[in-house]
Amino acid sequence: MDELELLKKQWQSREHELPKLSYEDIYKMLLKKSSSIVKWIFYISIAEILFWTLLSFMVPESSTKFSDDIGLHNVLVGVNVLNYTVFGFFIVLFYLNYRKISTTDSIKDLMKNILRTRKTVKYFVIYNVTGSILLIIGINFYYYFNQDIVFQFMTEDYGITNISQQRFMKMFFVIQILFGIVMIGFILLFYRIVYGILLRKLHKNYKELKKIEI
Repeated sequence: MDELELLKKQWQSREHELPKLSYEDIYKMLLKKSSSIVKWIFYISIAEILFWTLLSFMVPESSTKFSDDIGLHNVLVGVNVLNYTVFGFFIVLFYLNYRKISTTDSIKDLMKNILRTRKTVKYFVIYNVTGSILLIIGINFYYYFNQDIVFQFMTEDYGITNISQQRFMKMFFVIQILFGIVMIGFILLFYRIVYGILLRKLHKNYKELKKIEI
């Protein structure tokens, strides 16, 4: 049994003696727990952008050269600029949510801030998942309508020989589709496990606050 449950039992058993003190204790506990959860959301969002940045430096030089050769360099730079801008925007929002919750002095305001934080996280997840899907679809459409140049530079950059363009492109698109499915699945799983757990904890705190709201 955690500390919050013990405080609730104490409050119920001593309600006729110290209702105000017990109420304040429970509120402070929920405030502390909610603030800690939102702080972790802030930290994880920073860790996530650092992870993707580190991953970008691990891309093989041959893959970068291939993207440049087929004319995707400027497109990918633009996508990266957009993603870092949006990521930065959400990180600022997560920090502001943390500051608001940390300095909340009423149940009503804390409940509003919890709902605001949950909504911000949901928009963040929707943006990343939707953006990843659109990017994968967009790049594959580009490959599809530029099959000749894709085949030319793929064979030159990777030294692929003794295969027809038609057969190669079929294999290429199968690999791209499978990679896209795995990538989106990984992103969804990550968000469901990490942010999902934190959001469920926030929702639990919200329900507890609703019970003691006066």
